[in-house]
Amino acid sequence: MFLRSIRTDNAPTTILIRLMVGTVFLSEGIQKFLFPAIRGAGRFEKIGLPSPETLGPLVGGFEILCGTLILLGFLTRWASVPLIVIMVVAMATTKADIFINEGFWEMMHAARTDFAMFLGSLFLFIKGGGRWSADRQISGSVRKYS
Repeated sequence: MFLRSIRTDNAPTTILIRLMVGTVFLSEGIQKFLFPAIRGAGRFEKIGLPSPETLGPLVGGFEILCGTLILLGFLTRWASVPLIVIMVVAMATTKADIFINEGFWEMMHAARTDFAMFLGSLFLFIKGGGRWSADRQISGSVRKYS
């Protein structure tokens, strides 16, 4: 089961998606700790999420951990799952109100980064880490010695 979850293809271009997704999530996670009033707990309180003082650091920690794993290409599929959940919650809690009050095109404009991060994370969940990933190295080493 574990080996199947880290198995990936030899696509060299997957690293571009990993760099995009990993860098953005790592950066956003760090900012939730550096600027909690505007990026972390304060932001979560403003949009009405429960327990923002707990949720802010929790989400920030997942973004840092999973962003780093994605950049390394280590446990790529596993790391993408929390990021997909984060993006679904982010879009539902922040973009639905824009859609209702300002319309479809304003919502689409506001959701462009969220949508790109959601699709990038989904891509990594489906494809895995690609050629230049720790997953590829591990799964290739295991195949050689099995």
